[in-house]
Amino acid sequence: MNETPSSSPSPLPVSSSSSEIRNWCVLCHASALAGLFFHFLGHLLGPLIVWLLKRNDAAEIDAAGKESLNFQISMLIYDVIAGILCLVLIGIPILIGLWILNTVLVIIASVKTSQGEAYRYPFTLRLIS
Repeated sequence: MNETPSSSPSPLPVSSSSSEIRNWCVLCHASALAGLFFHFLGHLLGPLIVWLLKRNDAAEIDAAGKESLNFQISMLIYDVIAGILCLVLIGIPILIGLWILNTVLVIIASVKTSQGEAYRYPFTLRLIS
């Protein structure tokens, strides 16, 4: 078998050629759901661990990991701002909305990635390039 990792410099490839690469891309997104069980940094740690372990294996995994990390870092920033707004009570519904938004978008990203499509999260600050 002459399978080598893709050397394409494309930041978000359209599809994965290998089901194993696609599975790791899905895990980059889906691992953020660990935050449902390990609150606060759990959303960030799952994608970070997967990305650090597999980013050199394929460009697709690297791109999916960066996208997931950028989204989770953005959500953490938004959570901190909403946490500060809890002092004036408006932050509580914002935190609830952010939690729901995070969960829904991670599920959408996981499904799209499992279908071989690259997913770009909305409301994301692109801090890791």
